[in-house]
Amino acid sequence: MIPSLVSWFTDPANWSGEDGIPARLLEHLQYTLLSLLVAAVIAIPLGLWVGHTGRARWLVSLANSLRAVPTLGLLFVVALWLGPKIQGDLAFTLPSILVLALLAIPPLLAGTYAGIEAVDPAARDAAKGVGMTGAQVLRQVELPNALPLLYSGIRSAVLQVVATATIAAYIGLGGLGRYLIDGIALGDYARAAGGAVIVAVLALLLDGLLALAQRRTVSPGLTGAGRPVGGRGKDSRDREVEADATTDASTRVSVSPRFPA
Repeated sequence: MIPSLVSWFTDPANWSGEDGIPARLLEHLQYTLLSLLVAAVIAIPLGLWVGHTGRARWLVSLANSLRAVPTLGLLFVVALWLGPKIQGDLAFTLPSILVLALLAIPPLLAGTYAGIEAVDPAARDAAKGVGMTGAQVLRQVELPNALPLLYSGIRSAVLQVVATATIAAYIGLGGLGRYLIDGIALGDYARAAGGAVIVAVLALLLDGLLALAQRRTVSPGLTGAGRPVGGRGKDSRDREVEADATTDASTRVSVSPRFPA
């Protein structure tokens, strides 16, 4: 199997044309990014509102329940419902984008809500105490502190959409899923395995890019990166207490009576 897989990757014919790896990879990225954009426009503002106001928390539970819906079955239902109403390639593209967006909404919504909910109430109170409005508290205090969990939701959504976008090939779309579907149908298992490898590598690369972006944009104080390696750092109050204890001990030694030997 490994020699066949290597031969498939090294075959120049698989790197050119409409069925070549670059073209299929670009299609897969287009489906993924468009689905994530639609999901983010819906889920992130909704998660910010729910977390900030504490209202309609049932929406998060409702969104999480969507994860139990079979994605392939939902794709066929949406395609059969919208297909006759739409003309051209959009009849295949729109159902796939909608289904993939529905798949990405739960982790995005949950990550955003959990990040806002986890913000220290003392930070909110301090922001309100200096005269910040609700919108300013959300933008300048809650959102920066929620970034670690928000990034976790984004990374989870990206991995799920990249992996699940292969099902778009079942209703005639392109993308890397074509290698899996066509390879299995034709008995060309090297092609199917090659498509699976590309999907896995793509998922790892996108997750690595998001991890790098998270490292650059999230404050080290929220990730613990600024703490000393040896353990929890000591603040100025700890140092003052230690200094007072040392001074008291030195004083007791200096004033203790001395007895002749």
